[in-house]
Amino acid sequence: MFSKKSIIQISAIAFLGIGAISFVNDEPKKPDESRFTPVTLTRPGELDEPNTFEVLSDGRVLISERKGAIKLFDPITKMVKTVATLPVNTKYTSATGKVTEAEEGLLGLTVDPDFDKNHFIYTFYAHATEKKWMLTRWKFENDALVKGSEKTVLEFPTQREVCCHTGGGMTWDAKHDLYLAVGNNTGALLSSSTDERPGKSSWDDQRGTANTNSLLGKILKIHPEADGSYTIPEGNLFPKGTPKTRPEIYTMGHRNPWRVSIDSKTGWLYWGDIGPDAVEDSEIAPKGYDELNQARKPGFFGWPYFVGPNAVYPIFNYTDGEAGPGKDPKKPMNTSVNNTGLQELPAVSPPFIYYPYGASPEFPLVGSGSRCAVGGPIYHRTDRPKAARPWPAYYEGKWLATDLARGWIMAISMKNNGDYEGMEQFLPSYHPIEPIDMKFGPDGDLYVLEYGSVWFGKSDNAKLVRIEYNAGNRKPVVMASTSKPGGTVPLRLTLSSTGTFDADGDKLTYSWKLTSPGVAPKLYPGANPAVTITKAGVYMATLTVTDSHGAKNTKTVKIIAGNDAPVVTIDLSGNRSFYFNGKPFEYNVNVSDKEDGSLASGGITPAQVSMSINYTSEGFDYVQVAQEQSSVDASTQFAVAKALIGSSDCKNCHSINAVNVAPSFTDISNKYKGNATEIERLAHVIRGGGHGHWNRPVDMPAHPGIALADARTIVNYIINVTNNNINTMPLKGSFTPSVPADDNGNGSYLIRAAYTDKGNNKIPKQTTATTIVLHNPVVYASTAPVIKNAFAKVNGLNGATDVIGHNGGYVEFRKIDLTAIKHMELSGYATTLENTPGGTIEVHIDLPAGALIGSATFEQLDLKPKNTNWVKTDIKETQGAHDIYFVYKNDKAKPTEGLILFNAIKFEL
Repeated sequence: MFSKKSIIQISAIAFLGIGAISFVNDEPKKPDESRFTPVTLTRPGELDEPNTFEVLSDGRVLISERKGAIKLFDPITKMVKTVATLPVNTKYTSATGKVTEAEEGLLGLTVDPDFDKNHFIYTFYAHATEKKWMLTRWKFENDALVKGSEKTVLEFPTQREVCCHTGGGMTWDAKHDLYLAVGNNTGALLSSSTDERPGKSSWDDQRGTANTNSLLGKILKIHPEADGSYTIPEGNLFPKGTPKTRPEIYTMGHRNPWRVSIDSKTGWLYWGDIGPDAVEDSEIAPKGYDELNQARKPGFFGWPYFVGPNAVYPIFNYTDGEAGPGKDPKKPMNTSVNNTGLQELPAVSPPFIYYPYGASPEFPLVGSGSRCAVGGPIYHRTDRPKAARPWPAYYEGKWLATDLARGWIMAISMKNNGDYEGMEQFLPSYHPIEPIDMKFGPDGDLYVLEYGSVWFGKSDNAKLVRIEYNAGNRKPVVMASTSKPGGTVPLRLTLSSTGTFDADGDKLTYSWKLTSPGVAPKLYPGANPAVTITKAGVYMATLTVTDSHGAKNTKTVKIIAGNDAPVVTIDLSGNRSFYFNGKPFEYNVNVSDKEDGSLASGGITPAQVSMSINYTSEGFDYVQVAQEQSSVDASTQFAVAKALIGSSDCKNCHSINAVNVAPSFTDISNKYKGNATEIERLAHVIRGGGHGHWNRPVDMPAHPGIALADARTIVNYIINVTNNNINTMPLKGSFTPSVPADDNGNGSYLIRAAYTDKGNNKIPKQTTATTIVLHNPVVYASTAPVIKNAFAKVNGLNGATDVIGHNGGYVEFRKIDLTAIKHMELSGYATTLENTPGGTIEVHIDLPAGALIGSATFEQLDLKPKNTNWVKTDIKETQGAHDIYFVYKNDKAKPTEGLILFNAIKFEL
């Protein structure tokens, strides 16, 4: 039965048209991820360095681009057109006269809250010729800026000698006050910037960010007036008329504040702020942090004297090289010679969320690696009363915030008093490429603007995405595959819909359409039809799945008829599941192809086959390599490295040939190839960050989450990116596993062989890659895919996860090769303290009651053993791969008693 409170909630939601929402304990239940669909609105190449956007009431979207263009996406025509190009500055000139691309340009736009009546839009940009920032107002009518309508609302000076940080986000509150984020416009260092030496004012944040008389490093709050001027609203940091202050300042002490948002219910301000690049705490500075902040009132947020958890920066004397004491957070004083404002600043406001390059103990979900806090909107259903697709009540009042470098979106919950409560990743299956702005549209959808992977350049993957919520019937999720990728004609194969499902449980109907240029299309009803192709060519098999409500979805798979795929096999001596450190194994690669011949016949030469063995550190995603079936070039030769790069943020700064914000891989290869010392240094730079080796203004971020062994794999690929020799190893030989000394040893060896055939006349080439993964021989019980009549428990003493099983319960591991395995050691214990009586763990194969090949007995102890308790058992000689069941046995125990705390298995030769 529903409580009175939940009945009222459900009635209100039904009235608002939200749809399928359920409640647990009077609280809205989290909606299934399948109800959210990211829809790409723009086409590749249509956007060039997009940075901010606004969704108009009719669904059109205005997009600003750094180089000065304003573009308009029309949801009816699904086209993007340029409606204006503002003359803006995008460069800075150093003291030596060097001209470099800067963060300046058109940094943002916003539309007036009364846009439908007055047609006003506001732009924030760097003046093309004068060193100043411009906040101007335009009239936008008939898909164009009205000529002569620009009015300067606010302007203030900028320096263009050093890079960086410009801000640029804008938003409005309920009183139609405009908020503008302004960066610190100061030279970027690993720590704070407080250089007071003559001629170094551009390196002193005390001249701007900590200066109450400057608009740099601030979030401004003004009230635009009808004539294009502005007034100062109540409630800013310094009352109008206060000496040595600017009344426009709402918050100060920011380094690079980005997308600002207002909570319509509380009036509180939210934004992201990008911190410095220091990886670790040192004697002269704390580590750098990015921040996702909340301001309930005007305040000073610490920079350049404090960062992250209000960690204090010692004040560095650039003249004598000494670091002095830091500032008092309760009464910080700005005594810089470059300060034109008040000396005594407001007490430092507390941070909200902060995280470094490494893992964050306070906020572990944010991950590690490169960081670039953006911010995002707070969701309230009533902000969009006419929404066609309103979001569910579960997200009411939550802050949807993103990070450009890490590519996640977090749903952040606050307590009733506004304090931080928790976060969870929203839609983890969606991986935006450098999300740079994010907000809800009037239709109720969440829009995400993706800057793309090339900094200071046009990216084909820059795009605008709309995330739609479906409260009603969902489309089927379609999977399509074939029994083989192709072959000679006549080609007989089976089309497969395996994996297709409907989240609503609807009955599904299936229809396949087979097409190829010059061939009449053929339709095949049914989920998994058999197909015969008699004419050579490239075919597309499209599966259309329709649910009982008429909702459809499709998936297409390519078939190559007229060319058989190669067959690639890897023969190994010994075990095919585990590696054993220091113990060699023999391997032999065999390749055959119906058209090309084979290695044995000489039709295929060893030089045409790629063979590699790579150690991959703990956590590597093997699926990415399994999906890498491209041509035999560097992408095949270094499949592991490509997968590591693909799962990190390397592509944010680097390209293979093009110069991005960082040097290209080709340039790095040309500079360092053959220099073993520098190559090793590069691996440490990936983990620890770098600066100064390429005379670029942007520091390379640290990636402490990448293991050093994996960093060396990445560097090996970069150094050899121009190498045309695909064959990395002999196709036959002996290999001795040797785990890198600086690795934790929990990784795996990936053995991979690949061959791309020569095609067949006009029929395309096909690639076959075969991969064997040899795992560490220590396997943890809690990682078993099946745990039955048992449960996992975290050990409070050492943090390990044990599995406690009842009599007859088991953990199951599937398809483990037992060839050459002579012993197993099982780690576990039983104690009176844990109320575990002990017993035996029996090792069975193929079934829980299958052949018994070993057992280990654990006696009950009074206390937990001080050292790891391993019990060794001999294993009956067994060949090949089997499902292995570790079955708990103690017939004297009660059915409800957990017998043993089982931790791990060690397989031994």
